[in-house]
Amino acid sequence: MARIKCHYLDCAFLDDGICSAGMVELDPDAGCKTYSVSAETAAEEDWNEEEEELAEWEELEDEEEDEAWDSDESDESY
Repeated sequence: MARIKCHYLDCAFLDDGICSAGMVELDPDAGCKTYSVSAETAAEEDWNEEEEELAEWEELEDEEEDEAWDSDESDESY
């Protein structure tokens, strides 16, 4: 069996830098057609998306709080 060195870091068939797929299909223009994202990598991407969304919500809340403080200060009379 031929050993194929894989350069994809998140392929489901990657085993210590070597492709472990039973059969590999390569396209000169598109690259490896056997490539499949590993479940572990897909889960990490979901967490990253959730973290980014949470950060956006926190930024919006901070902006709203700042606006509330600004309006409270303008309402006070000395």
